[in-house]
Amino acid sequence: MKPLSLPAARTLHLAAQGLLAPPRRKATKADVLDAIRRMAQLQIDTIHVVARSPYLVLFSRVGAYPQQWLDEHLAEGKLFEYWSHEACFVPVEDYGLLRHRMLDPVGMGWKYAAEWHDTYRAEIDALLDRIRANGPVRSADFARDDGAKGSGWWDWKPEKRHLEVLFALGQLMVAERRNFQRVYDIAERVLPHWSDARDLQPVDVVQHELLRRTCQALGVVRADWVADYYRMPRRPYVDALAALADEGELEPVQVDGWKQPTYVHRDLAASIDDANAGRLASSVTTVLSPFDPVVWDRKRAVALFDFDYAIECYTPAAKRKYGYFVLPLLSRGKLVGRVDAKAHRASGIFELKQVHLEPGVRVSGRLATDLRRALQRCADWHGTPQLEIVSAPAALRELLGDDDESETAA
Repeated sequence: MKPLSLPAARTLHLAAQGLLAPPRRKATKADVLDAIRRMAQLQIDTIHVVARSPYLVLFSRVGAYPQQWLDEHLAEGKLFEYWSHEACFVPVEDYGLLRHRMLDPVGMGWKYAAEWHDTYRAEIDALLDRIRANGPVRSADFARDDGAKGSGWWDWKPEKRHLEVLFALGQLMVAERRNFQRVYDIAERVLPHWSDARDLQPVDVVQHELLRRTCQALGVVRADWVADYYRMPRRPYVDALAALADEGELEPVQVDGWKQPTYVHRDLAASIDDANAGRLASSVTTVLSPFDPVVWDRKRAVALFDFDYAIECYTPAAKRKYGYFVLPLLSRGKLVGRVDAKAHRASGIFELKQVHLEPGVRVSGRLATDLRRALQRCADWHGTPQLEIVSAPAALRELLGDDDESETAA
């Protein structure tokens, strides 16, 4: 069993996630799809005080790119949407890994409204027949009976609930998005070449593959981490990971200070020595989405990065510690801080409401330059090139404000 230092474990995890080195060239449309395949899935969220999360996750990995590329991949059938980690874009070749959930959605909790389905089965079946006969629809195509606007997922109009039931069952799929609104169509039109009778794999085969994909996407894995990635059943995975190691899929390692059995995926096993010696290290400085795979498992982020991160956009304002839409700051293999940001597109201002550094992070000229350039790149990508720092640690604010060269850094 090879030893693995904690910084090396971080490096291998970031390498698996596509965050080892910054982009060396201008992004292509294929890079967007490749980044999603590397992560295995791309979580969807609609909040856009900066950028909507899926676009920001991709920006962190491929750099500036036209956001419509993601929409085009969906419309072209290279991606599909379903409940994997949460609502996610998933490579279409992995449809079979989630098909069992559609066929038996009872265990999905609120994501499948079974009681609603039982109560309104006739209306839901009629809606499906209408879409089959007349073509795709959006939730916006249906008016609310009371004329009011919905105030959240708990206040959906009936047709939206019907559509979501059919989506959970896999009878409807998202054919495309228009202004980020889902366009629903029947599954056989969106995915005409799929056949359950021909293509569906046994459940145990699918679960094994989901576990293998999780290990590949994380790079470094422990048994207490793996269920979260695809929202697999919560159970002990110690024996399952040991079995993957016996198959040659994983390399056992001993991480400094960890008692849990830990493994490195075989794709990165040859890099263990270089990571331990510091010859392989992440050189990326960027902002991350609150829904980035690097931070979406709170316990994993604490163990790997000593970074305790909770999404506060759904927390009442008075109870927030850091802000509404707080972006983790990744710099050279460490999560060094977080920034509550807002893009004011009309005025061209990228507002940094609060910049926080993690305890023990030393403010240096290099760190300030890295952060300034990363924030400027993000601001430029949003079409809000003017950085406006409202609140930041004094030493960091002075360095950020004095680095004129980074104002236009590419």
